Amino acid sequence: MNKPIRTVAVFCLVLFLALLLNATYLQYWRAGDLNDDPRNRRVINAAFSRERGAILADKEPVARSVKSDSKFKFQRKYPQPFKYAHITGYFSYFSQTGVEKSQNALLSGDDSRFFVTRLIDMLSNSEPKGGNVELTIDPAAQTAAYEGLRALGEDVKGAVVAIEPSTGRILAMVSNPTYDPNTLASHDLQAVSDASKKLNADPDEPLMNRAIGTRLPPGSTFKLVTAAAALETGKYDAESQVPGGRSFQLPQSSTTIGNHDGGDCGGSKISFTRAMQVSCNVTFLSLADDLGTEAMAEQAEKFGFNSTSLEDLAGQAVSVYPRDMDAPQTAMSGIGQSSVAATPLQMAMVAAGIANDGDVMTPYVVDQVLAPNLDTLEKTEPKRLSNAVSAGTAEELTKMMVATVDSGTGTPAAIPGVEVAGKTGTAQSTPDRPPYAWFVSFAPAENPTVAIAVMIESSDSAREEIAGGQMGGPISRAVMEALGVR
Repeated sequence: MNKPIRTVAVFCLVLFLALLLNATYLQYWRAGDLNDDPRNRRVINAAFSRERGAILADKEPVARSVKSDSKFKFQRKYPQPFKYAHITGYFSYFSQTGVEKSQNALLSGDDSRFFVTRLIDMLSNSEPKGGNVELTIDPAAQTAAYEGLRALGEDVKGAVVAIEPSTGRILAMVSNPTYDPNTLASHDLQAVSDASKKLNADPDEPLMNRAIGTRLPPGSTFKLVTAAAALETGKYDAESQVPGGRSFQLPQSSTTIGNHDGGDCGGSKISFTRAMQVSCNVTFLSLADDLGTEAMAEQAEKFGFNSTSLEDLAGQAVSVYPRDMDAPQTAMSGIGQSSVAATPLQMAMVAAGIANDGDVMTPYVVDQVLAPNLDTLEKTEPKRLSNAVSAGTAEELTKMMVATVDSGTGTPAAIPGVEVAGKTGTAQSTPDRPPYAWFVSFAPAENPTVAIAVMIESSDSAREEIAGGQMGGPISRAVMEALGVR
């Protein structure tokens, strides 16, 4: 073979090898990324036209696909749109959110566990079907939480989270304002685009899941963490004498902080239970100052602060307890102010950890996933996230929280014949807006089946009427009663 022919042959061989390597790279290494690329219209057209699996709450669909007469063969429908919007999310031609996104592979039928099913469908020339997702949500609790929030007024902004303490199952998760995911799942793509622009431009942020994505000062509900840190030192119990009085002078400062009502909480020395009952600022400012930043931060992190734990839904904001606070900031953190910020989910986890003898369970909203024929593919197994406090500390905190509902600031959450444990919180915001109202609770106190956090970011109520117990207590009670806590 002469040199020119040999050169051309080698060049062609190199081109062939390059083509082979590129094809292997694209079809094997990059296949997943290319398939998931939002610009891949072929995949999107196929997925949008496919019969997607249902999302179920107590066996009833809260998201399902129905046959359509348009060029897309199936239409996604949400039968109870506003109530479940922030859990289901939406499945549109342009994007997905919520469980629709986190469980997309299963719902669309592309999950690797469907390999045999997909092979049979391909050989029989049948359209693939998606699997189903069963949520942990209790419909009665979800309804009670949703209606409780809405009853506070048309302009209310807030969230409710209910957790089963022993497992981490999320029994209710509601955020308001809400939206209709049906408008974003429409086959009228121009209408979808217009609706999306309108929702994203809304200053009230209806697309935001405030239960996991809004991070605000937790106010006096954080006193549970401060109390836990103090009890864990072994120096205190529910009857120990702690500082009371009318005011506390911040360290390294001439600034003094008083109690919410301007009183002295019952004297210069009061019981720890009394301090929790009346939510005595002076007590918890003093305790946080005495404990120091490191001890306070360690206790907060044991409850889940400075990390995330919810895997079923995207958008969980990190609840923060900064480790670089100075002495005045640390003292203020004891009453849930300063730079401390928490989501409703995080404060529900604090209550649930106390209810569960000190163990915080990993929260989850997907109970199990099912094949198209409803066979169970996988069921979520509860797992412990952390041991926040000892069982003894949890018991002492429970006594204090029960007293708070029986004869303290949390009486609106009381249920006749049931020991309810709770803690109120009213966190100061900027001078030009009302405070944030919080309430956390669990019941029955001896054998808790539910822990709840209610957060009211804003409402139609007058500024002087905003208080965690008054606004959140009745919602908490309604959710507990819906779950059969009587």
